[in-house]
Amino acid sequence: MTAPREAVPSRRVRANADGTVYQRKDDRWEAAGYVLAPGNARKRVRVYGTTRKEALDKLTEKTPSSNRGVPIPSAQGSVSAYLTYWLEAVAIHQLRENTHARYTTCVHQHLIPGLGKKKLAKLTAKDVRTWLNQLRTTCQCCARSIGAGRDQPRCCAAGMCCSKRLSPLALAYIHCVLKSALEHAVRTDEITRNVARNVRTGTPRPRRFELLTADGARQFLAAVRNDRFFALYELALRTGLRKGELLGLRWEDLDLQTGTASIRRTLQRTQTDRLTALPTKTRASERRIALPSECIHSFKEHRGVQEGEREAAADDWRDNGLVFSTPAGGPIDPANLNHCFRALLDRAGLRRIRFHDLRHSTATLLLEQGVELVVIKELLGHAHIGVTATVYAHVRIRLQRDAIDPLGHALGKPSGATTDPDDTPLRAAPVH
Repeated sequence: MTAPREAVPSRRVRANADGTVYQRKDDRWEAAGYVLAPGNARKRVRVYGTTRKEALDKLTEKTPSSNRGVPIPSAQGSVSAYLTYWLEAVAIHQLRENTHARYTTCVHQHLIPGLGKKKLAKLTAKDVRTWLNQLRTTCQCCARSIGAGRDQPRCCAAGMCCSKRLSPLALAYIHCVLKSALEHAVRTDEITRNVARNVRTGTPRPRRFELLTADGARQFLAAVRNDRFFALYELALRTGLRKGELLGLRWEDLDLQTGTASIRRTLQRTQTDRLTALPTKTRASERRIALPSECIHSFKEHRGVQEGEREAAADDWRDNGLVFSTPAGGPIDPANLNHCFRALLDRAGLRRIRFHDLRHSTATLLLEQGVELVVIKELLGHAHIGVTATVYAHVRIRLQRDAIDPLGHALGKPSGATTDPDDTPLRAAPVH
């Protein structure tokens, strides 16, 4: 009888598509396998470890998401390199010129100095949170050496820190720029998730408006009645148009017969230091509004004044078709309008407010008159009614107070008060 053969231990064989693992000549272990890459392609990746298990664990981390159809991240560069690329190749085609300039300033002053050296693929929510907490407590005058370039350094550069910190609104804006940049990286499969979305900065308090009351608005209009741009100020107060929309308005946009105006563009000074007519702020801002009868009369008077200026300028007249123009027909600089507006407020004996506060005054007065929120939203050109409801929430609280006060009086009636038989409350029918 022959002796049984000695059992040979079976060699563990990895299944198909599980990858390979082997020990290198330098005693390290290498694991390799195929994963899904951007563009629905597959590529071979290699990972290393000091033990066989460590190398397999690293390979296993990459394969599950690939098996679910999620490409592995392809980003290899730094956050700084990606943000520079995003500004120059992506954001420039999606943002308005002034907005792109603000994003660029934000990136170069805050994002790159704080997070630029980190690898994009390895950026974590903890990194973003730590950076924001540091940014919140850092004096910007010290960090950017604002006063160092002067002939006589002052403030922080002279050793006297002013503790000039960023406001909560500025921090929220910087965080928003980072989220926008990383969101594009997620869409292009360069990273798997937007870590900035996992960080909460808190909701900044809304800016307090300095509004004109109904009496203040009448006082202002009376003081500017003989001003060259009375029609502009009256239109701003009665319709809530933005400053750029007012300055970009052309005669062809007005239909004085039907009493309507089409808002199609906005006039702004761009970074190239020239006045440019741009599309409206949002698609909802391009709208058609009804003109008050007072504004129609003011426009007719203003057209006569402008015709006189055209004749006086003769060959120097620049025919841009603008409703509100300089004496030579050119566009009005928004900064010059601000100066004139402040001078008129002083003349009227009113406190100084921003020109944009005329828009807020219009919406507030309309709400107090009981105008529906959706009508105000269409008039102001907000993209969503939620914007209107949020911005003017303080007015709605006041209207709620006016609404519940009569209920308080009704509940406070003495018990012996007579009740109208028609006001007897309805009773529920008995249930059998």
